[in-house]
Amino acid sequence: MVTGRINGTVVATVKDPSMEGVPLLTVKLIVNGKETETVVAADHTRQAGPGDFVFLIPKKEASRIFRDCQGPYDMAVVGFIDTYNEEL
Repeated sequence: MVTGRINGTVVATVKDPSMEGVPLLTVKLIVNGKETETVVAADHTRQAGPGDFVFLIPKKEASRIFRDCQGPYDMAVVGFIDTYNEEL
């Protein structure tokens, strides 16, 4: 699992049909207590918003979390982190 902080949302005019209705978010990954690269992740929780700390699942497992409509996802938000105890 990977941790990150939600920065914002992504608006796509054209999506794969299996991705319809799934929110896409920009996430700043946190590695060793430091924010690193920004990635786009599908929001499995459908409740995450800017500023939230989240757990992410990368690679092929990200698409498997969407059992109904497995799409071409490379990163998926699967849970929230209530508090983060490190200075970023």
